[in-house]
Amino acid sequence: MISVATPADRDRVVESLVATFRSDPVLRHLFPDDADYPAGAGAFFGHLFDKRVARNSIWVVDGGLSAAIWEPPAVAGGPPPAELRLPEPAASRMRAYDEAVHSALPTGPFWYLGVLGTHPDHHGKRYGQAVMAAGLERARAEGLPAYLETSTPGNVGMYQRAGWEVVAERADPLPIWILRHSAKSPETALT
Repeated sequence: MISVATPADRDRVVESLVATFRSDPVLRHLFPDDADYPAGAGAFFGHLFDKRVARNSIWVVDGGLSAAIWEPPAVAGGPPPAELRLPEPAASRMRAYDEAVHSALPTGPFWYLGVLGTHPDHHGKRYGQAVMAAGLERARAEGLPAYLETSTPGNVGMYQRAGWEVVAERADPLPIWILRHSAKSPETALT
């Protein structure tokens, strides 16, 4: 059921994430116009998928009903990934958001959970917990902490129940919570 994503999973993953994040504060900050959201979010999630699929750091349920897109610690060698090109003003909003998040992240190696989402038709089945756990296990095997950020207040408690702790907060360009999961902490089930 859980597998590492391949390029063949791209369309299903992107479709699930676009549907899942339709009301997400960050995605709506980037693409506030309902008419622009599907194409903008699709390009955004497609870029993240393309950037990480070759690094075997995307875990999915059933080819993309749920996905956890992780960024592993930097690896030397290889060309840098292509940059996401967004039209203005979305590009400026993305830069401001990225700067706020990156200012709170450590300088040493860590795993980063960039996206976690389950298609709305499959919420409540704990698929998100399962794909998140796969990435946490890999971070733990490497003895590294994991980080994530969220701008959804309700997600903070959900992540805390899964063993994450808030380590930083930002108010601008929108509320952002940065959370850390220790490589040594035992896995805690979501309840």
